[in-house]
Amino acid sequence: MKKALFRCKTCGAEYDARKPVFRCSCGEPLDLVWDGSGIDHSQRCQAKRYSAFYPFEDEEWVPLGEGGTPLVEVKAFAAELGLADVRVKNESANPSWSFKDRGTAACVAHARALGYSRIGTVSTGNMAASVAAFGAAAGMETFILVKGDMAEEKMAPVAIYGVKLLRVQGAYDMLYSESLRLGEERGIYFMNSDVPFRAAGSRTISFEIAEDLGFSVPDWVVVPTSAGGNIRGIINGFEDLLKAGMTDRMPRFLCAQAAGCSPIATAFAAGAGKVTRFPSPHTIAHAIENPFPPSGNRTLSELRKYSSVAVSVSEEEIVKAQADMAHRGLFGQPGSCVPLACLRKAKAEGTVAEGQSAVLIMTGSGLKYTAAFAAHRLNWIDCSLEELGEKLK
Repeated sequence: MKKALFRCKTCGAEYDARKPVFRCSCGEPLDLVWDGSGIDHSQRCQAKRYSAFYPFEDEEWVPLGEGGTPLVEVKAFAAELGLADVRVKNESANPSWSFKDRGTAACVAHARALGYSRIGTVSTGNMAASVAAFGAAAGMETFILVKGDMAEEKMAPVAIYGVKLLRVQGAYDMLYSESLRLGEERGIYFMNSDVPFRAAGSRTISFEIAEDLGFSVPDWVVVPTSAGGNIRGIINGFEDLLKAGMTDRMPRFLCAQAAGCSPIATAFAAGAGKVTRFPSPHTIAHAIENPFPPSGNRTLSELRKYSSVAVSVSEEEIVKAQADMAHRGLFGQPGSCVPLACLRKAKAEGTVAEGQSAVLIMTGSGLKYTAAFAAHRLNWIDCSLEELGEKLK
């Protein structure tokens, strides 16, 4: 691993990235500082295509083909909203069916560079499967800590990778800090939701969006937000492109949350500089249900820096968005469909203007949470072979 830094944008503190530092001493998240840039157009996987943006040696990466996901133009949504262009970044095309693979790949490279043989994470689902997959590929002992109420249907797809899977009772946000403490004590690299290289891995989403648009920048990038690591990484990615002279401006960002768990949107609407714990969170969008996001404060400051916004939407709006996206061939888990619902609300309220462009980040596959089917009125027809001809009229 080459020399690089982690920097806290809140207090300005800097740390050597070649050491296991996961958070600033002030309590806020850290960002990768690295001057490298460049694109290998012969490669598709992020570990190869964008390796110049990272301080790792080639042998430190363990790629599984992450990245290179489709940016799908949806003319129907553009026409509905009166926008020039609406596209969906389909992150379900990653190896474990979610955007988490980007950050996991970068974290595993960092762990290997630092000499770790044991890795882990705290997750509600997507990150658990991602870390399990990459841990298996890297031959590393892997510990996955999940919420005490995680459904068995979500446990088995993680356990199949041969990891040590622990369902832990207690406050989920407290599990985050406790895992980092125990990881330091026991030599386990916990690549949680917003550690530096997890956020840094999400930068490649921005790189791919810009590339696919001919290095033009959309007016809006709409990101479903839980801990805040993904939206931080996407913002940093567009900053990298601007710094490298590959683009000429920054987009605005829409932090998309469910009303049933919206600590960032609530703080933003109140004009607050810090998030507070969201009381009694409950939403069908389980993947973004984090009542006290560790990158919440940073997300607020970044949104204001770039004249951006945070929006929350109801359960009904989320379910409708999921159905509407599926009817256009894009089946995302409920949290992945919150961006469409939030874009609709922002357009109706005049935040997003007529004729602008937007990219929606669809973070994970709808197959990740099949319990959501119960919220839809789905139907089918049973018939006999003899009746088939009649039914096909």
